[in-house]
Amino acid sequence: MSGPHALPDLSRLVRPESVVIVGASDKPGGLGTRTVHNLLRASDFDGRTFLVNPRRDEIDGHPCHPDIESLPIAPDVAVIAIPAPGVLDALERCAAKGIAFAIVLTSGFGEVGDEGRAQQERMRRIAADTGMRIYGPNCPGLTNLADRIGMTFSPAFADDKRTGPIGIATQGGGLGRNLVQAAERGAGAALWASLGNAADLDVADFVHHMAGDDGITVIATLLEGVRDGARLMAAFGAAAEAGKPVVALKVGRSEYGVRAIQSHTAALAGSAAVNSAVFAQYGVVEVDDTDELMDVAWLLARAAPPPRTRVAVFGGSGGAAAMAADMVGAAGLELAVFEPATTAALREALPDFAAVGNPVDITAASISEPGLMDRTLGLVAADPNVDLVLLPIPLDYGAHSARGSEVMAAVQKQTATPLLPVWMSDRRGPGFQVLADAGFCSPRSLDKAVLAVRRWADHGRWRAESRAPEPLLLAPSTTEPLPPVRTEPEAKAWLAGAGIAVPEGKVAATADEARTAARELGGRLVLKVVSPDLPHKSDIGGVLVGVEGPDAAAAAWEQIVAAASPHGSVEGVLVERMAPDGVEMLVGVHRDPVYGHLITVGLGGVHVELFGDVQRRLLPLDPQTAREMVDGLRSRPLLDGLRGAPPHDVDALVDLLLAVSDLVTKHAADIGELDLNPVRVLPSGVIVLDALVVP
Repeated sequence: MSGPHALPDLSRLVRPESVVIVGASDKPGGLGTRTVHNLLRASDFDGRTFLVNPRRDEIDGHPCHPDIESLPIAPDVAVIAIPAPGVLDALERCAAKGIAFAIVLTSGFGEVGDEGRAQQERMRRIAADTGMRIYGPNCPGLTNLADRIGMTFSPAFADDKRTGPIGIATQGGGLGRNLVQAAERGAGAALWASLGNAADLDVADFVHHMAGDDGITVIATLLEGVRDGARLMAAFGAAAEAGKPVVALKVGRSEYGVRAIQSHTAALAGSAAVNSAVFAQYGVVEVDDTDELMDVAWLLARAAPPPRTRVAVFGGSGGAAAMAADMVGAAGLELAVFEPATTAALREALPDFAAVGNPVDITAASISEPGLMDRTLGLVAADPNVDLVLLPIPLDYGAHSARGSEVMAAVQKQTATPLLPVWMSDRRGPGFQVLADAGFCSPRSLDKAVLAVRRWADHGRWRAESRAPEPLLLAPSTTEPLPPVRTEPEAKAWLAGAGIAVPEGKVAATADEARTAARELGGRLVLKVVSPDLPHKSDIGGVLVGVEGPDAAAAAWEQIVAAASPHGSVEGVLVERMAPDGVEMLVGVHRDPVYGHLITVGLGGVHVELFGDVQRRLLPLDPQTAREMVDGLRSRPLLDGLRGAPPHDVDALVDLLLAVSDLVTKHAADIGELDLNPVRVLPSGVIVLDALVVP
């Protein structure tokens, strides 16, 4: 990918052959001291390491250089661990030396006020002008767990022993470290990038890198803000193309969260609804907290989800098994139906009082007969109708629980069907550690476990049915000039020219013209003020409906003009024939400052604000995506006809979405907002009753 949204090759940053620490120190507790310790002592880095400190000849047995210029080579990476006032000068010197990447650990930039933001902007310009890519500032550094290279000041790095196939990309350091430490319950990571203020390199760059990293199968990301929507979408697209799921937690879904983000990283939070729509369209699995983030990432790393997910529940507590089965049903998941051979084998292996359907309850008899689980768990996992086995563990029975955990680990080695143990007890006995050491990331509760399975199953269905879109934001261009669309009649004329149905109507400049229009149109009428200044006409008395006859139309014209004139210029009154009854929907497009144009469809009229029943997608649309939008509405049954009402023309609504998508695609640079509300869906066809276009 080239251009302003280019995603760089980060191989030399993630796996450098040489590193310099600028600000290396041996002062106890210092930033530079911890960074030196992590790279020289706690890492397995076998490349060349250089230290820069003009006041030391050597640190920890390694010689120090007085400045960057005196280094014998240009290292791949410079780790900057000096106070903020000297950082920009150090970066310029690194760039002049030919260093490819700089990691700025120092804080005191965009997160601290106007002066800090100005300094951070200078940092961004250094990257843009010199080509040296900058990671940070205000970050804990970069942690390559798979190769054990810690370019970080984190005092916890020495304890990062367990690795795995998950790549972690975050903006914040504390929550990122929380995700890394999920390794304590089995979710090992290969790489953790914590970008801090992300003056130059951002989360998107590392999502893209991880999409191409053979050691990473699932990407977990925690986003506080999104500055470059095109770059992030390109990274998501690369991950989708590589078949690597992305699991995301987006902070900033409430006003309080947005404020906290702005004070923390000065990042653009964006609209939560828009972020969620973009994530869903790219198959990004959105989650609600850090536990769920790692539960889902681990499960996706354990096994690729099938298009249809059938769950078996297996355990030794009847109550826990029943509760798990109930939660599976409440989550909209499917309990597997065992093959008769499986049921017969379970009945033969288990006591008469055990439950051999689904859920399977091997009962407390497993305490006195430890072999019960050995003989039966593998049978359940091997059943061809089972896609996942949920194993609730409500209590810790010490050695007995450890034995059960060992059986789970042994069975998992023999089957591709993922086993999901759920450690529900507050007591973490040896059984918990057995599971963690075997690579099981046990959820902390049944509801979290079932939610993780729900996310896993949803992603499997997305993989089977969907494909990543080509977002309009990446290529905004206008291929045709936009005609005048200042007023509703002009907007409707533009729509009609594109084959979109609008009511028959005429603009009346006088009451007499309204009388004439009513006579020509006939029937019941709607009259609306025509004004470029009054987009919300009904709020000021600018709309009258159910008007019948020429004289009534003339009187309505007088009433509307009198009501609207104090609020803005009036160019006349639109006289339209009333449309037949139908279901009122909303179709709208807006240009998001981060992601570009998105289209919305939902229940329209006054109901849109009351129920908030909408679906959003990036433009442009294709027929499959347009139909998915309509089918995803909670109000979809209204279109099929309720209580004897006739079915309405869903195909025509889908066609309208596609027509609007085409129109906006042709005029992307000129359209900021397009609001069609209401759109009346009829038993045959659709008709746009009101239209507003905002440049």
